[in-house]
Amino acid sequence: MLVVNANDPPVNGLCCRQIDQTDIDAVATLLAEGFPVHDRQFWQNALARLTRHEPPPGLPKYGYLLESRGAAVGAILVICSTMPANDTTATRCNLSSWYVEPRFRAYAPLLVSRALQHKNVTYTNVSAAPHTRPIIEAQGFSRYSEGIFVAMPALQGPFGNSTVEIFDAQRQPRVDFDRCDQEILQEHAAHGCISLWCATSERAYPFVFRPRLVRGFVPCAQLIYCRNVSDLVRFAGPVGRALAWRGRPLVLIDANGPIPGLLGWFGRGRMPKYFKGPQRPRLGDLAYTEYALLGV
Repeated sequence: MLVVNANDPPVNGLCCRQIDQTDIDAVATLLAEGFPVHDRQFWQNALARLTRHEPPPGLPKYGYLLESRGAAVGAILVICSTMPANDTTATRCNLSSWYVEPRFRAYAPLLVSRALQHKNVTYTNVSAAPHTRPIIEAQGFSRYSEGIFVAMPALQGPFGNSTVEIFDAQRQPRVDFDRCDQEILQEHAAHGCISLWCATSERAYPFVFRPRLVRGFVPCAQLIYCRNVSDLVRFAGPVGRALAWRGRPLVLIDANGPIPGLLGWFGRGRMPKYFKGPQRPRLGDLAYTEYALLGV
């Protein structure tokens, strides 16, 4: 995110447009400058994932670019998708990785206004740094997740329950399942997520997790997608042990307080999530966001 200095001088030859595939190298260089924790190769890989991701018609594939005399001076990535919502679908756009070179920051609102121009879209910001949160709220965003619940599901029962089977997304369940869930699991597995089916004798339930390191060295899994957080509570033991077997004993879950039925602790104010638009995102659904696709 940015702090905009309204006293910066005007710049001639400035334009804001959609990023296209020919801009990938320039955008990767720009984002590596703005987010030095990741190198240029990381951003090239991230943009390659966006190349493989197909957005809904009429929405940008990569995001928006700020140019001055043909040179890239700012960019914002936008990950657009269509997701099931109750008995209908919802169009979402995740705003990610916003950076503008210092001398052009007075023009940063051009990027935001272009990114937020679609009125029937729900926009999310899922990685707002503390100093940017007042700016986000002033732009009309509201919180839908107050913090993070850190769970230890592997320690929960039932143990040795043969009626529940955990297996990877590449295998098709032999019981009822939702085809949309299968697509989500397989696409996220291709982006480096852990995609699992949890199958009972009646139905298969989807789970997607992103491998992460807390503080750079503690292995964990971030919940990216499930039908309902209550499904994770119900199958905490089998799912948790499947993750522990993969070296991820801790699970990070967006929450607004402690989650009944799960062992762990709640951190209020840690990684809050914001939205703006007609559909309030539900907890337990970060599908097609920067965490899932870009690995940030």
